[in-house]
Amino acid sequence: MRSIVFLGMTLLAASVGIGQNHPSLPSSFRATTIHSKGADIFVRSGGRGPVVVLLHGYAENSDSWAPLAADLMKDHSVVVPDLRGIGRSSKPEGGYDKKTQAKDIRAVVMGLGYDRTFVVAHDIGNMVAYAHAAMYPDKVERLVVMDAPIPGIEPWNEIEAECGTYTCAKLKLLLNPGVWQFNLQLHGYGPAAERLVAGRERIYFDRIWDDFTGDPSKPDEATRNFFATTYALPGGMRAGFAQFAAFSQDAKDNKIFEQTKLPMPVLAVGGEKSLGALQAVIMRHVATNVQEAVVVGSGHWLMQERPTETVALIRNFLDAGKTKQ
Repeated sequence: MRSIVFLGMTLLAASVGIGQNHPSLPSSFRATTIHSKGADIFVRSGGRGPVVVLLHGYAENSDSWAPLAADLMKDHSVVVPDLRGIGRSSKPEGGYDKKTQAKDIRAVVMGLGYDRTFVVAHDIGNMVAYAHAAMYPDKVERLVVMDAPIPGIEPWNEIEAECGTYTCAKLKLLLNPGVWQFNLQLHGYGPAAERLVAGRERIYFDRIWDDFTGDPSKPDEATRNFFATTYALPGGMRAGFAQFAAFSQDAKDNKIFEQTKLPMPVLAVGGEKSLGALQAVIMRHVATNVQEAVVVGSGHWLMQERPTETVALIRNFLDAGKTKQ
């Protein structure tokens, strides 16, 4: 299986088209694979200085962090894993609850010889980052979460009432566990869904990218082709669906985590045309020190839509804590 995955990844450049640029982490980053319980996590790292871990979301992989990684590596040690089941990480049958994936991230950090880190996350990466911060609060210096609800944390069960934009309502609807439970029961997500999407990954992801962007041109064509090809690798869509199927367990785990508030400073970033200020509302349920930021003009895909503004927000927040690390 590893040889098949490697071959698929080496063919990505051809599949996205010659002359087109898709997101890519700095070429100087070192690649390795860290074994976690039940999974092998592919991770790239580079730079020198305080350690920051970047956790990507769904419909993306670790390369989505290219603009931020290129900036932070100037004075940080930047660690960028592919989440379990995504990109070049292995795609086991189970372990897609975010508590288990938080353990994956801890294994990566320790496997690289680090201990205490900053953590920056987007989309489903938020859910892994929250579980990680709740389980290892003394190991997270500062936390940045961007534009996604957290299962079980209010207003998880309220959709349009708490959303200020249509895109926000659609995002919450997509992520709502009740909707996914209904879809799982009615449509039989699993092998049937995988067969429906097989060979049509780009069509499937286009709907997600289009629904949640604030700029119809973003993500661009090269980026869309690159990410869709990544998920078309063997087991990619099965693992992707499994991220969502785990939401009910995630909600149960998060209700327990919520009983103890996160002690570290948190920056909650929302796209103006997506979650906006609601990201901070969510995080104030689970953390004691939350700063709010809204990226003007952006939808959900902040790194693709407004990279300069988003990188500046994150850097300023991390720099404020560097001297304390």
